[in-house]
Amino acid sequence: MKVMLRENIDSLGKRGEVVEVAPGYARNYLLPRGLAVAVTSTNLKMIEMQQRKLRKQLEKEMSSFKELAQKLSQVSLTFYRKASDKDHLFGSVSVNDLKEALEEQGFVVDKKKILLSEPIKSLGSFKVPIKVFQEEKAEIEVQVLPEEAGSTADEKAPAEAADTTIAEEKIETSESSEEEPPSQS
Repeated sequence: MKVMLRENIDSLGKRGEVVEVAPGYARNYLLPRGLAVAVTSTNLKMIEMQQRKLRKQLEKEMSSFKELAQKLSQVSLTFYRKASDKDHLFGSVSVNDLKEALEEQGFVVDKKKILLSEPIKSLGSFKVPIKVFQEEKAEIEVQVLPEEAGSTADEKAPAEAADTTIAEEKIETSESSEEEPPSQS
């Protein structure tokens, strides 16, 4: 049975393609979920119009995804991890770590699109590909450095700042409670 795909399906094809599938697969899965439209002589013109519309939409999406790929290619992430003398990590840098670091920089990326075959378990510099759109990929640079290189001074500064913030909040709350006497109704 011939159907036109309305969505990208990994094992089958891309949106807008006409593919041949088993009739049961089309009737029971693709058509009820709206993932495809049956190709018949009566709806052939409608399918051609949809394909033209999809091509225009695809061209617009491609240009925006190419811009995203260029921006991602300029990203460099640095992770500080504990490591042994032989530069092996006590732990790893995983896809979730990369996803969170990218989100901190303003990029929303599905973790399935980060093409890291296995977690990074050693110190060094790595290129990690990210699938942006269909065949379009971007590579980000990931550096894994020993935790000592992150310097403990950086860790102490935020802790001291947090202590002063808490002290300031306590002072403000005590001042505001002294200025405003409780009202009686």
